Amino acid sequence: MTEEYEKCPICNRDMIPGKSLDDHHLIPRTFKGKDQITLHKVCHRKLHSCITEREMLHHYHTVERLTEHEEIQKFVKWIKKKDPEFYSGSKETKGRKSKRRR
Repeated sequence: MTEEYEKCPICNRDMIPGKSLDDHHLIPRTFKGKDQITLHKVCHRKLHSCITEREMLHHYHTVERLTEHEEIQKFVKWIKKKDPEFYSGSKETKGRKSKRRR
C-alpha cells in the first residue's frame, strides 16, 4: 500500500492508515492484473461480494465503472455515514466461496 492516503475512491470517506485499508487489483490477479488502488477494507469486501472477478475483468476495471454498479451505489449511500475505520464483513459471491482456501 502507498503511504499517501486521501479519500477512498469508492465511498469518498477519509482513509486512515492501518487495518481499515486494503489494496484492490482493478483487473484481478487471477487474470494477471497488476494495477492496484487503496481503499477501505469494507469497500473492498463489498466489491467482491457483488461483482465476480470475470465481471471485473470485462467491465468493472475502473473506479468509474465500479461506482456505477447499482449495489455499490446503495452501499455508498449507507457507508458514507459511518466512521472511516468502520468495518463489517460482506457475504462472498458464490464464485468466491468455492475458491476460498480451507
